Amino acid sequence: MVSPGTSVTDRVRALVAAHRGDRGALMPILHRIQAEFGYVDPGVVPVLAAELNISRADVHGVITFYTDFRSEPAGATVLKLCRAEACQSVGAEQLIAHAEQVLGIKVGQTTPDRSVTLEQVFCLGNCALGPAGQINEQVRGRLTRARLDALLTEAVGR
Repeated sequence: MVSPGTSVTDRVRALVAAHRGDRGALMPILHRIQAEFGYVDPGVVPVLAAELNISRADVHGVITFYTDFRSEPAGATVLKLCRAEACQSVGAEQLIAHAEQVLGIKVGQTTPDRSVTLEQVFCLGNCALGPAGQINEQVRGRLTRARLDALLTEAVGR
């Protein structure tokens, strides 16, 4: 985290300095920013562009292309549901529809109380146990509506 008296801009500049000589420095810098702050604030785009001597469009393009980068903080619990073919064949789409209904949000959104962010992924490497999901970095398989409800209740009391 940012130490007292250090601005976000100063911290971003320090991360750039740590990677300045690296080939393709933008990706590791964005990963470090995301790890440290939980998201990549759009306000740091001009700082990164200036420090790395690349366009704002290039920085923005990388952030928006890779789904692992967030432009706003995630909810306290992050639920990722797999939509790859293997999971689709065993009910992933119905599970996603159920999650959207229970949470009152669509894929890619966060609940208004910031308790849950619902995301889609296109393979968790758990194909034999589909439909698969990941809740707070823990991969789960053979998800059903009831099992998903129980996991959400355990994680956030829903």
